[in-house]
Amino acid sequence: MSATSVTWWGHSTSWLSDSGVQLLTDPLLTNRLAHLRRMAGPTPSLPGAPDAVLLSHLHADHFHLPSLRAVPGEPCLVVPRGAAGLVADGLGRSYARRCVELAPGEETSVGAVRVRAVKAAHPGGRGPWSRRNATAVGFVVEGAARTWYAGDTGLFDEMTDLAPLDLALIPVGGWGPSLHTHEHLDAVQAAEALHRVKATWAVPVHYGTFWPAGMSRVRRHMFHTPGDTFAEHAAVVAPDSRVRVLRHGDTLTIEVPAADGVERRDLPGREPS
Repeated sequence: MSATSVTWWGHSTSWLSDSGVQLLTDPLLTNRLAHLRRMAGPTPSLPGAPDAVLLSHLHADHFHLPSLRAVPGEPCLVVPRGAAGLVADGLGRSYARRCVELAPGEETSVGAVRVRAVKAAHPGGRGPWSRRNATAVGFVVEGAARTWYAGDTGLFDEMTDLAPLDLALIPVGGWGPSLHTHEHLDAVQAAEALHRVKATWAVPVHYGTFWPAGMSRVRRHMFHTPGDTFAEHAAVVAPDSRVRVLRHGDTLTIEVPAADGVERRDLPGREPS
């Protein structure tokens, strides 16, 4: 058996370990981003330098340049095709030279794992103030396990092409009291996504961390409950999958036999109540 683990640091920042390779997803290592504040969980404490950073799209809460500068070491930056220019503008040519640009369907190797960019149904622009644009992607990491990090996405038919998976990191909410459901997944839609990708294990992400300053009492359920709500719906629409709702900084470890890809062990975390 081979072990794969994921530690969730809030929002879409996760540390994925597979086959001796350390991957960091969409690092947001600050407690403040414009009008957003970290309302739950500690500031991420990375265990060291990752081998690569996976960046799903250009929105500032996923492609946060000061956080990239704070990542230790000189990891490879796996970015959507066209995003290296933003890195060069914001961080300089030394960072841009570390970029590997991928369009959906393209892949690269990081040590013993393969990283493939896959479709995401989400806007790819930096924002209305910027002319930078790059197609939003998710990533499938193939090592001992097959892991899907969805980035930000709405539902799309081709999700079924990703099946089967050992682990899925699925966004289940957002950072404010409104959610554009054709561009994001809420907890119910995320359960349908899990049904489509047929993952043995799923971890909900992209919720319960950042919230607009001064709005801590506005639609509190959209901040606190998406993870557990996702688990409840997943139990109905994806009964063959198991959901682990992690606290900030918690780790899920799964063991995947090479023969059949079925999980056997997990540490620690919490099942939905």
